[in-house]
Amino acid sequence: MLTRTIALLLAPLVAATAIPAPALAQDGPLRITISEGVIEPLPFAVPGFQAETAGAEQIAADITRVVAQDLTGTGLFREIPATSFISTPASFASPVAYPDWRAINAQALITGAVAVSGDQLTVKFRLYDVFTGAELGEGLQFTGTTGGWRRMGHKVADAVYSRITGESGYFDSRVVFVSESGPKDNRARRLAIMDYDGENRQFLTDSASLVLAPRFSPNGDRVLYTSYESGFPRINLLDVASVGRRQITTVEGEMAFSPRFSKDGGAVIYSVSTGGNTDIYRTDLNSGAHTRLTSAPSIETSPSLSPDGSQIVFESDRSGTQQLYVMSASGGEPRRISFGEGRYGSPVWSPRGDLIAFTKQNAGRFHIGVMRTDGSEERLLTSSFLDESPTWAPNGRVLMFTRETQGASGGPQLHSVDISGRNLKPVPTGGFSSDASWGPLQR
Repeated sequence: MLTRTIALLLAPLVAATAIPAPALAQDGPLRITISEGVIEPLPFAVPGFQAETAGAEQIAADITRVVAQDLTGTGLFREIPATSFISTPASFASPVAYPDWRAINAQALITGAVAVSGDQLTVKFRLYDVFTGAELGEGLQFTGTTGGWRRMGHKVADAVYSRITGESGYFDSRVVFVSESGPKDNRARRLAIMDYDGENRQFLTDSASLVLAPRFSPNGDRVLYTSYESGFPRINLLDVASVGRRQITTVEGEMAFSPRFSKDGGAVIYSVSTGGNTDIYRTDLNSGAHTRLTSAPSIETSPSLSPDGSQIVFESDRSGTQQLYVMSASGGEPRRISFGEGRYGSPVWSPRGDLIAFTKQNAGRFHIGVMRTDGSEERLLTSSFLDESPTWAPNGRVLMFTRETQGASGGPQLHSVDISGRNLKPVPTGGFSSDASWGPLQR
């Protein structure tokens, strides 16, 4: 068996060698099936990754913790504490003592090793199905720079998650959001970017002008957002790597806002308000050509494209109350898909294409919910004083959203929840935060 090697885009990259396999890897029966029912977390063990070079001990321990935290953070896995271990591998190449791991009821075992040479880092791991006594999938080796050690941990966790659930992971991804500070009546707002778990936070803009609604491009290299720098809401395009930005030339109007990228990243769909009427437009970023997609004496906003780019879901008050509609990406007559009690807004199409997330206001409470793309099977996942602005994880299994707390000292904070309504928790952002956009898996 040849072991695949993945080089992380952490620059500069180095070539990596294959890991000799001690035994034939098999696809065993170890599997978590993600469903709406209650899931008993799968117990796993992850002994500290081996330091194969002098000075790699701390970074090996740090990567081990990232892997464990990623997996337990999903609510699908439970880490067995090291104090319960009967034995640990003497080296990465040591044979697995399966009886020792079965005795403590570990179902999955993750072993790994780390080597450092200058600023170059190599991380390798294997995943074992303890009860069948076989390696699950192929061992992987990642190479990059020491500054990217957290990404390597996320990559390992993504691979483990994928092999056990059968679905893609979401740990090696980033989130762009609005970071807020200062008194409630005079909040300073800046665009910021972070890893999905709140680490590696960096600011992308200053607080000189109000910024709202950042949205990642399909490949995560650019961000659209609404800026009040000119005194009126206008759409800006920011390059994540250089932090350079420019204003998008939109259709003329009093306000341009609520932007999102097209499937290929070459166009923007957004809302323009003129004379009390708001419609949805599309602008080609290369040619500058504009296309009007809606034309009604009502407010149409918050457009979101389906993953295949063929349809748009948006909110409109054309029926008298704020509801959700779906139409062709080229425009045309929309069809209403929300029919429950209350008002619906901020719809976002799942990257899997199967669900639409939304904000719902009813009976003095706000909710984050999901429904099928035809409006059926509506499920409310949260309920609070103010929950809004959902955004999808890259695998379509988790949502991040803004929850506002009441009172003079209250403020917005990002939270996450899975699509069954379990594992609701705050996302650490170092302060008040809102309006997140979850980017794709990094390459």
